[in-house]
Amino acid sequence: MRNPKKHALAMAVAVSMALPGIAMATNGYFGNGYGIKSKGMAGAGVAMPLDAMDATINPANMVNVGSRIDAGLTWFSPRRQYTASQPTQQLPPQAFQLIPGTFESDNEDFWIPNFGWNHMINDVSSIGITLAGNGGMNTEYKNVTFPGNPPGFPTGTYYAGDAGVDLMQLATMVTYARQVSEQVSLGVTGIYAYARFKATGLGSFAGFSTSPANLTNKGYDTAGGFGVKVGITGDINDAFSLGASYQSKINMGEFDDYKGLFAEQGDFDIPSTWSLGAKFSPAEQHAILLDYQRINYTDVAAISNPILPNLGMCQMGDATGCLGGSNGAGFGWEDLNVYRIGYQYDAGNWQARAGFSTNDQPIPESETMFNIIAPGVVKNHWTAGFTTNVGKSSSLDFSFSYAPSVEVKGDHPFAGATQQIGIEMEQYEIGANYTWRY
Repeated sequence: MRNPKKHALAMAVAVSMALPGIAMATNGYFGNGYGIKSKGMAGAGVAMPLDAMDATINPANMVNVGSRIDAGLTWFSPRRQYTASQPTQQLPPQAFQLIPGTFESDNEDFWIPNFGWNHMINDVSSIGITLAGNGGMNTEYKNVTFPGNPPGFPTGTYYAGDAGVDLMQLATMVTYARQVSEQVSLGVTGIYAYARFKATGLGSFAGFSTSPANLTNKGYDTAGGFGVKVGITGDINDAFSLGASYQSKINMGEFDDYKGLFAEQGDFDIPSTWSLGAKFSPAEQHAILLDYQRINYTDVAAISNPILPNLGMCQMGDATGCLGGSNGAGFGWEDLNVYRIGYQYDAGNWQARAGFSTNDQPIPESETMFNIIAPGVVKNHWTAGFTTNVGKSSSLDFSFSYAPSVEVKGDHPFAGATQQIGIEMEQYEIGANYTWRY
């Protein structure tokens, strides 16, 4: 590896080609950490330099990780299902009662690559390239049938065949970081985000759409946009450090093929986030991390607009509330607060990690029907990880994460108390990373 820049570029291209199959739904649809070291501590690391994936947490830390390449792979397995209760009474078709029963989503195994390159320009400044992704809706409910219905009767979750969505967002991040004093580091990251999306089985909502021809079953559509992330890290003393970062909202281009689904004619931006963190080292080998992150889902109408009263407005003739309208119905997600605690023990040639994170519930009980296809309801993550050196300039990182099953249950928005809908998710994750320092 005589030319680190050329090697890093080749690896970045390879990883970017592998990322379109990504799935990652933990804190809503944001990952609970993006580098393997951070994942081992439940995503914590705002105030602690870890590796070349630090641009995803706090770009200021990149100047303190040295010249290196980090490349890894994570197996991610979400287990998702929904349950529709037996209706207490049969309502007219416009009530949209669901076929009763419990139904599991296909697509339980995903492989998620990660890549980061950081290069020290001099003793106090660095540049880097990081690739990271979000996703996780990636649901597919097969064509369910109501027992006893005659041949030709509509089938599927929403009576329109196999139902599901697939969302992937890939961020290419270019970072410049500088140590402005012995105690303080600053960093800025330019972000280009690429997204692709498809939806199937939503044809029964055509009467609620501003553009029924651009509602569902259109294959993949793509969009792109730019944003920025800034960060700061400061050492208060040898034992205590603080960090903070902010990522702007990324204004994406519209999904034109789905302008009859997403609010504002197919607009699906990436919400802004901000994070705070502290590191405490009671002894040289020990580090305790406390992080807080805010994900502002209400930045994005397609994510945060509720299904009611918006679709009710649509039924009354107000097109702004229809799917695809300027105030169109969405998934009804709320802003998310994420709290993390992480621990690292450093024995020199190896390190051990553990962590726990918890968050608010982003999906209210009133929004379960539409979120069957996007059940991002998990709250708690238990994690562990370790690093071992495999040479003077290389090491291996490993991480494990488990998110216990959570169910959110609420009344059907159109059928009321006559039918309840429960959405449920559980997650497993195992990751490995190779590091080469030069």
